[in-house]
Amino acid sequence: MKKISGMVLALILLHTLAFSQDEDHIQNPTFGVHFIFNDFKSAQAIRSTSLGAALRNKQFGKIKEMSPGLAINYIQGLTPSFDFSTTLSGSFLDYPFKDGTTSGKDNLLLEADASIRGKMFSNKYVVSPYFQVGIGGSKYKGYWGAFIPAGVGLQVNLFDEAFLLINSQYRIPVTETANYHFFHSIGLAGVIGKRKSTKPVLAPPPPPPPPPPADTDGDGIVDTEDACPQVKGIAQFNGCPDTDGDGVPDKDDKCPNEKGVVRYQGCPVPDTDGDGINDEEDKCPNEKGVARYQGCPVPDRDKDGVNDEEDKCPDLPGVVANNGCPEITAEVKKRIDVAARNIFFVTGSAKLLAKSNKSLDDVAKLMNEDANLKLDIEGHTDNTGKPASNQVLSEKRAQAVYDYLAKKGVSAERLKSAGFGQDQPVADNKTAKGRTANRRVELKLHYD
Repeated sequence: MKKISGMVLALILLHTLAFSQDEDHIQNPTFGVHFIFNDFKSAQAIRSTSLGAALRNKQFGKIKEMSPGLAINYIQGLTPSFDFSTTLSGSFLDYPFKDGTTSGKDNLLLEADASIRGKMFSNKYVVSPYFQVGIGGSKYKGYWGAFIPAGVGLQVNLFDEAFLLINSQYRIPVTETANYHFFHSIGLAGVIGKRKSTKPVLAPPPPPPPPPPADTDGDGIVDTEDACPQVKGIAQFNGCPDTDGDGVPDKDDKCPNEKGVVRYQGCPVPDTDGDGINDEEDKCPNEKGVARYQGCPVPDRDKDGVNDEEDKCPDLPGVVANNGCPEITAEVKKRIDVAARNIFFVTGSAKLLAKSNKSLDDVAKLMNEDANLKLDIEGHTDNTGKPASNQVLSEKRAQAVYDYLAKKGVSAERLKSAGFGQDQPVADNKTAKGRTANRRVELKLHYD
């Protein structure tokens, strides 16, 4: 108790010194009416365990478990930050004594206290938290008790004539006839008297002569008509400057040092992607492109990393090394080469021999497994006979292979045949072995 009293006295002295020059904001005599709630349950929970445990276990009393009542109070300011406050409250309840006994039914509990309120701010502020400590007495069914009220509250200043007061106290018993409990209140208080000011009333000084019209920035436009009184400007923009001369005053210009257009608030037409094509003409304003595609990048329809202008297979994903077309595997190439070496004709004729069917069927199967593959069929002869006759024979033999594959379901659009006669030998026509090698049909797979 001695430590608490010492702290309260120190705070009173400190606030009295700090606010000794603020006497006009001392609380006027005030009378208030309040709704109150007595909460014995929460106090019991804290004392039986601890504040932390009560919070964790949600043992605080609910409003419906509290005892309501009414109270009146009187407040008189002492200093700008300290007030005297006295409260009288009454409520009907079944009072729980310290020894755990009750009267068994509701009776009137009267409590009165006298306290000192220490406010964080003086009455010149709208909201001021405060602490409160004092001494109080109670009466319940012939039992008199004493307690110490200690708590905190909030005062809301309503035009210096009325106040909203919210208060919560912990009432500590001094006698055995009182018990620990919380006392919560909310109410309104109004000023019932005015404190006389001690400050002398001074006569107001005579008004100074009106100053000449000011022109702070010296641009010839007086400040009262100057929209930019601190910066030299021009009359066209009510005294505001237009540094870049684009017709947008600097105060409205988002690019004041770069000539722009009004619709972009003084900035140039933007080029978001920096490709040299402004956004108004750029169909892909957020992606660098080229003028011939209206600001969009050169398209890559098959998304294989080779743009359509360089892609020989623009609709078929491929690889850069093969100009955007898929690579033909070594295994497929081998199957085609084997098949080409096993295509045979009747001597001097374009009629296919039956032993060619197996190889050509394998070619047809391979072509039907990959609908994107294309095949060039090239016919060649040796130099036996006349060149003109050899040219015709090579064309007919290539066509015969073309027709066979078409009958096997290979689309004609994917096949092309041509004859080259004796003009492209791969061996020496002077030997029988060389002439045999030169009489051939070449099969060339590709995607483009």
